Order: sequence, then structure tokens, then C-alpha cells
Amino acid sequence: MKNMKALTLLLAATMVTLTACGSSSDNTSNSGGNAASNNGAGDAATNNAGATGNNAAPANDAAGNDAAAADDAAAPAAVNLDGREIHISAWWDGTPQGDTADSKKALDKLHEVEKKYNVKIKYDNIPFDKYMDKFTTSALAGTPMADISILEFKRALAPIKQGLILPLSQYTQGTSDINNEQKHTVKLPPILGDEYFFGGQGVSTVGMFYNRDLFKKLGLPDPQELYANGQWTWDKFLEVAKQATTDTNNDGKPDTWGFADWAPGAARDFGVTNGALFVNDDLTVGFTDPKMIETLEFINRLYNKENVVKVKKGDKNSWDEVNTFKDGDVAMTSNFDWNVGGLPFEVGVVPNPQGPSGDGKYTYANTAQNGWVIPKGVKDPQIVYQIYEELQDLPSTEEYLGQNGLEALFKNQQDIDMAIQHINGTGRISLEEGVADYPWFSVMDDIIKKNQSVSATVEKYKAPAEAALAKLK
Repeated sequence: MKNMKALTLLLAATMVTLTACGSSSDNTSNSGGNAASNNGAGDAATNNAGATGNNAAPANDAAGNDAAAADDAAAPAAVNLDGREIHISAWWDGTPQGDTADSKKALDKLHEVEKKYNVKIKYDNIPFDKYMDKFTTSALAGTPMADISILEFKRALAPIKQGLILPLSQYTQGTSDINNEQKHTVKLPPILGDEYFFGGQGVSTVGMFYNRDLFKKLGLPDPQELYANGQWTWDKFLEVAKQATTDTNNDGKPDTWGFADWAPGAARDFGVTNGALFVNDDLTVGFTDPKMIETLEFINRLYNKENVVKVKKGDKNSWDEVNTFKDGDVAMTSNFDWNVGGLPFEVGVVPNPQGPSGDGKYTYANTAQNGWVIPKGVKDPQIVYQIYEELQDLPSTEEYLGQNGLEALFKNQQDIDMAIQHINGTGRISLEEGVADYPWFSVMDDIIKKNQSVSATVEKYKAPAEAALAKLK
């Protein structure tokens, strides 16, 4: 698949997105992908997260329009920083090792930049479970733990509210790549009314993965054809899931199943396809929205009424259920590229089905988006950021963005096209895990595990949710 279709090549060349573990571009570290991290889910996917962030929406080129006239201007001159150490922190070691062709290029660029600015660049590896405490306490003290740090969006809510993170406008310049073509440094989605995060290019695939071998065996309709014909909706998804749930030996138990996932994750993804969130972008309660209530009713139907979901370990809300698809007897799963590679059957992918109240703009909940920030108190943030951009200016060995990861994951060109053209960049930021004491998981427990009514559950947790958001605000 080295010779890509012209359309795909053209599209990929203009893509401005972030890297996820399953399909990372060569000039970035592996990415943790989109995963839940609270309320029993664990931070399973955040250790070894990507140096460019996870599952991001496309960068907003509009913000660079004011700088268009600077395209032909000279780049900022190098500044002698007299041997200063520039610290870049993450919950992994980002130091280029020089053990691969791409890593060697990154290491050469590191030495080039160090010499140019007379600096020493240090990559600080801080354990994930201590990371946010150290970031917050050091920034509050006026002595940030690093000049550049990676943060998850959901965990950055409180630091942003406390004024501990600088907006991009305070240190990027008219000549900065991020304000022009964004060839190697991109603006990440805004949060709480401003832009704070930057990252690198990459491709991320989060969607409805399906067992193509099982689909062929059972004679099921191809989800990609349904999608192309505008038929890939919740109702059609459920219809296919019912067809895939079969009892071939007549023992009263299914031998194959239509769907598998942990229910809270499914609720978030299906909510986004229906135009709803657990927490709205303006930090108001989202699960009282009729669109989210409609979503919760549908998820309850999937898990408790239609008998199309395989629950391997007995807990429908267990994070472990994201792996049940790997057994080979499940037709579909709303999942992450980093979690479905190397399986003994062929995997296809399509966007999550559109809800009855959705507009098709977003196809999955982007729960683990992360990116780089510059904390308040960093000396010469303009120069620090300029150094970061120059470190990213590396030649790629890929023919198109995300090639290595995509071709390792998929065997068919149509899946690569689907990932690049219809899934990448369609995630909507989901923030509920970043709000202390927000009862979104309790909502799921009451509905999915305790079989409580959706309307009664929403009403029960409305006030606690409002209180949690008020405390954050």
C-alpha cells in the first residue's frame, strides 16, 4: 500500500492532526490514545502517551490568518541563552535515543538546536501519578517544574482556571509555524474560551472497528457500504448487531455477539454522535440534555434489553470490556487504534454510527486529548516556544501522514482511506473526568448495572453535578 491513491495523498498532505499510539507518524513518540482514566477505568492508556497529544480535532487554521503576511518574513533570530537548561516534562522519557533512522534525525536536530541557542535540552520523566500535583504546586510557587509540559486537557481545567497556563497568544509570533502553514506544529482545540495547547502532526483512528472475517462468515452487510450510502445510523447499527448475535448450537446462549465495549465509553462515543456530552463545553451539566438522555436510553437498550452485547467479566461498566472484541466472536466495538492491532482476524473500521439528533460533525468522544503547554512563570516563553518549533522541523520518511501505523494496522486500502478521510480529526473533547466529584460514572452505574430509569437517574445526579462544576468554576 505504499502507492497511495492520489486523493488520499492529497488529503493526508493537508491534514493537521495529532498522533495516537496505533497510528503514529515517525517524527513523534508513541501515543497513549483515547482512554478513560477515572472511576474504575484506570489510566491504562496514558502511560507512554504521545509526544504530540491524543486523538485531536484538526487544528484551526483561521487563527493564523492574521499572520499570513508574515509568510515571507525572516524567521526570528537565534538568541544566546548562555548554557541555560530547557526542561521538557512528560510522564515518559522523551529523549531521542538515535537507535532508528527517525530517532537519529531527531537527535541530530536536538544537537543542532542546542548549539544554535547555546542551551542544554533536558527531557524530564515524571511518574503519571505524581505529575499533576508537581505541575500545580510548582507553578503556584512561581517555579514551574519545566519550561514545556504535556498535560491532558481534562486535567488542565483547574490549572487554567488558576491562571497557571499561558495562552498561545502570549508567546507565539507572526512568523511562528503554528500561526502560518502549521507544517510541523499545530494548534490544538481551544478550551475554556482560549487556545493553550500545541502539538505535532499525526493521525488517530477512534471509531467502530469490526471483525471483517466474522462479518463475511455471517453474511452481514458491510458497515463501510452502509456509511457510504448514508445508512450508518444507530438503528442500522442495532439491526446489524442483532443479526450478528447468533446461537448456532441451540444451547440458548449466543456463540457470536454484535457488540462489546465498556458501557461508559460507549455512552460517551454515542453521545457525541448524537450531539451531546456529559459535561458541556461551557462547563454546564450535559447529561440533562435531551440528546444525552436519548443516548443513555439507547445504551441501556443495548446492554439491558436487546442481548447483543458480550460482557466477558460480568461488569458492564468495567474498562476491561474494551478488550472483549479481541476474542474473535464479537462483530463490532467502539474502540481505539492502539488497542486493536495484531489480532488474528482482519479488522475494518467505520465512524461510530450517527445518532438521530446528531449532525455528523463529530464521531467519537476525545477523552484523553493531550498537548504541550508553557506554564506561567517560565522565563522567555517566546524563545522557549521557538526552540520547540525548531525541534519539530524534521524530515519524514513516510509517504503520507500516519503511513507506518495505518499500514501496520489495516490490510485494506479502504480502511486507511476511511481512517484518514472520515475519522481522523472528528473527535469532540470530553472533559467529565477532569471535574472532581462529577457523578457521570454514578449515572452509568445506576442505569446500566442497577437498572434504574434514565429520567430518575438524571434527576438524582443533577444537583451533585452542578455542585461539582460550581466548585471548579
